[in-house]
Formats: sequence, C-alpha cells, structure tokens
Amino acid sequence: MTSIADLRKSYERAELNEDASHTNPLLQFEKWLKEAISSEVPESNAMTVATVASNLRPSTRVVLIKGYDENGITWFTNYDSRKGQELAGNPFAALQFHWVELERVVRIEGVVERVSAQESDEYFHSRPLDSRIGAWASPQSQVISGRGVLVANAVKYGAQFLLHPPRPPHWGGYRLKPDHWQFWQGRKSRLHDRLRYTLSPASDSAQGNEPVWIRERLAP
Repeated sequence: MTSIADLRKSYERAELNEDASHTNPLLQFEKWLKEAISSEVPESNAMTVATVASNLRPSTRVVLIKGYDENGITWFTNYDSRKGQELAGNPFAALQFHWVELERVVRIEGVVERVSAQESDEYFHSRPLDSRIGAWASPQSQVISGRGVLVANAVKYGAQFLLHPPRPPHWGGYRLKPDHWQFWQGRKSRLHDRLRYTLSPASDSAQGNEPVWIRERLAP
C-alpha cells in the first residue's frame, strides 16, 4: 500500500514572474481563469469560500463563481445557510481557486456584501427551472429527516409556482471586494512562484478611483 506521505508530484508546467504578470490582479485572475476554461479544466469556475463564525471557528465550502469585475467576485446562495449566517456576523471572507491540471492556485481575501435585489433577480431568472424550484425546496444547512423532504418540497413549490417561481427572499448574491490576492504557480523542487497583491491605502485618493496594488514575491 502506498503511504499518503509518499505521494509527490513535480510541478513543471509553467512559471509566474513579475515581468510577465499584470500589475492589476484582476487582469491576472482573468488571464488565468480564461486559460483554465480554454484548457477544459474540470469545474474551472469552482471556488472554495471560507468564512468565520462568531465562535471564531472557520468553515469552508465550494461554490461557483458567477461574475467578476472591478467591483469584486460574485456568487449566489441561500442567505439563511451557514455561510450566510456567518457572513452576517463577520463580513470578511477568503476565496480559493485550485486549477490542478495547470498547477495553479489563486487566493483572494476581502469584505463581502450582498449584491442588489435587481442583480439577484436577473441571475435567478436566468437559471434553469429546476434550479429555481430547488432554491425554494432546500432549507440549506438545516437538519432534515431525509431526502424525501427535498423531493416533497420540490413537488409542492413546483405545483405552486409552475413555470414562474419568483426569487425566494432568502436567496441572492454576494460580492467579495478584494483587498488581497495571491497567485501561486507550481515549480520544480518545491521552489514555487508566489506573487501577492495588497491594496494600497493610496487607492482611496487615487485619480479616477483606480485601485493601487502593491505586488510582492513571497517565498513558497
């Protein structure tokens, strides 16, 4: 039997250096995300979301990114879920993308806020009907007696709303506004490339409100 401690991989696919990377982390993220999608990395839009509860215990889960721009990274979920409750008490969170086939990791930290009701409505109504019914049927993160509860709820709300379920009041979008990015590229001999971008306080007074980022190389 192979020991877990003996599992190793040599990372040799690419490199990440200051000359070839963007000074704006959002543009660097966009470049890597597009490369992950074009390379057909499985679930390239999947990201881990980490939150912290009032008892200071962290928790993580995987969700799907649904948008990104200069305002931040967006995803949608149930506001009454564990992550929703934790974000209500502590709005700071961390995201992570791991594109295994490309030997790349992106970490993002910042403050989270709800997106507008209009934005949540627009995305909700773009979803398949089954997903819209599912948003009503699942009391996310709550204890249920069995899968039959979900099936019964889906039947109930499907009959109630037919083809036009409205967005549930407990369901919508979040947006994380980054103040910290890290890009990790696996390299040979564990001498990985790791670039950190930190939002500078000078961003508050920058012309045109363009963010000012401090880019630094970190030891792996």
